Amino acid sequence: MIRDESNVKGRRTSQRDAIRAVFDQAGRPLSPQEVLLAAKKRVPRLGIATVYRTVKGFVDEHFLATVDLPGEPPRYELAKLSHHHHFHCRSCGKAFDIPGCPGHMRLTTPAGFVVEEHEIVLYGRCPDCAKGK
Repeated sequence: MIRDESNVKGRRTSQRDAIRAVFDQAGRPLSPQEVLLAAKKRVPRLGIATVYRTVKGFVDEHFLATVDLPGEPPRYELAKLSHHHHFHCRSCGKAFDIPGCPGHMRLTTPAGFVVEEHEIVLYGRCPDCAKGK
């Protein structure tokens, strides 16, 4: 029997399908509000409570991972992505993936310290905001 991944925690619904599709197509971390705006194109009566509930379920199912940016509410992205970092646009507030990692954190680590993990967030303006759009 083939198991339908979109139905692991709850029954398959148009809301769940729409939210899953938003993340599959986004290519960047999204806030619940961004998910709501995009998913409403497929399910106009979708509400923010359903988005939060579905996103929580997707995190529990390991379909989504939480992206924490300092001083910001959490965003979410596909959990299957390899280790990478993020760019946060100070103008529009969107977060973007930065592929890969510069690595070699031990070269900048003080003597005697052991790095167990790291996060790098770059700040500035995305291409649309830099062009003044």
